[in-house]
Amino acid sequence: MNNARVKKLFLIGCALSSFLFALSSAEAAYPELTLRHKHHIFTLDPDSYPAWRGTEEVWMYEGKEIEPAAELRIDGDSLPALPRGIIRSERPTWNVHAMEVTLKKAIEPKLNRSPRDVTIKRSATGAIVFEGVGMLGRSLQTKEASALIAEAMTKGMTEIILPVEEIAPTVTVLDPELRKSGIKEIVTVGESSYAGSPIPRRHNIAVGLSKFNGHLIPKGETFSFNKVLGKVDASTGYWKELVIMGDLTIPEYGGGLCQVSTTAYRGVWEYGFPIAARRNHSFAVRYYFPEGTDATIYPPHTDMTFINDSPGAILIQTHQENDQAYFIYYGTKDTRQTEIIGPYTWDFRAPPADRTEYTTEIPAGTTRKAGDKHPGLKAQWFRILTSVTGEEKIESVFSAYEARPFITQIGISTNDGDVIARPTWLGEEWDEES
Repeated sequence: MNNARVKKLFLIGCALSSFLFALSSAEAAYPELTLRHKHHIFTLDPDSYPAWRGTEEVWMYEGKEIEPAAELRIDGDSLPALPRGIIRSERPTWNVHAMEVTLKKAIEPKLNRSPRDVTIKRSATGAIVFEGVGMLGRSLQTKEASALIAEAMTKGMTEIILPVEEIAPTVTVLDPELRKSGIKEIVTVGESSYAGSPIPRRHNIAVGLSKFNGHLIPKGETFSFNKVLGKVDASTGYWKELVIMGDLTIPEYGGGLCQVSTTAYRGVWEYGFPIAARRNHSFAVRYYFPEGTDATIYPPHTDMTFINDSPGAILIQTHQENDQAYFIYYGTKDTRQTEIIGPYTWDFRAPPADRTEYTTEIPAGTTRKAGDKHPGLKAQWFRILTSVTGEEKIESVFSAYEARPFITQIGISTNDGDVIARPTWLGEEWDEES
């Protein structure tokens, strides 16, 4: 990554900073740092790393900083008398090497990955076959990142855009028709973590990902997640798992499919494809941190769609490994450049008071949890797009998340009078709170 690019990333990070902090001494407390690469966000507390701090000699002559003569630099218990007008002092500085050590331990294992080669061909029946899983490699430029951190901290900034090098793998396309349509390299990768998911949710994620593996999106076509996904019920292999139904969260076929749609969305959004339809979840789901990078779906009412405006077709490979879901998009890159900045979060609201409902949807006398507590907030991202013609455009992506109460349902019989049952709402979402 060239110096101009690193400087641009640093300036973007400075623009995000919400604090102006004057460092007055080597022992002064410093706010938490936020380090970003696309939707990946890391935080580090400088006060937890005392090795970051150091001091350096400062030599002044008549108010101007100078480089002292060698004979003035004498080690020992006593210093020689300084010539008239020369003042020697110390000032706080940052140990960039110690910062590198921290980044290697705290961030590299989570961000770095090796490129992985793939061969794409067709079977005897014409189906698209992947031999291997193509993956863009990532490498944190640790020395450059440490220098940016030191410069940011000197200037009182707390937001840093990490310099990361992407390493292209070898993509071998054996099918001539795919080559002709423009399938030759990895364009972008969408990813998300589903760590901590229960078994039914993991099952549904795996089934959902399989629906998109090998799907081809022609040049100029609008991709519809719901159209490719198809029918969702027991007949298509799904299990029941928690689903957001209005203000309730209850079991339904396909719970967890928003993990798949979110993974698909992140890749195309971060690359710079035009997003035709995207909606955030009703409340902030923990699997989709940071807020504002999720895309909920619920056919036929809620879809995630984007336009393939790249130079050729786009081919999708899906994959899951180590609690990570991936959408790998193959095609032909163009010269567009994209930066995503965020999230800015505000309007934090505490969950409402716990609520009890009575329903005939469960056996009389039984209870079930139908919703967990969630605070509310708003989140804003900005996508800075520079087109192939050099035109720059800034797009905003706004998400509003509701505050939700803990909800308990109690089953009653139809003879017990009025019933508060599950509301009918067109905004259902295939995802969950737990």
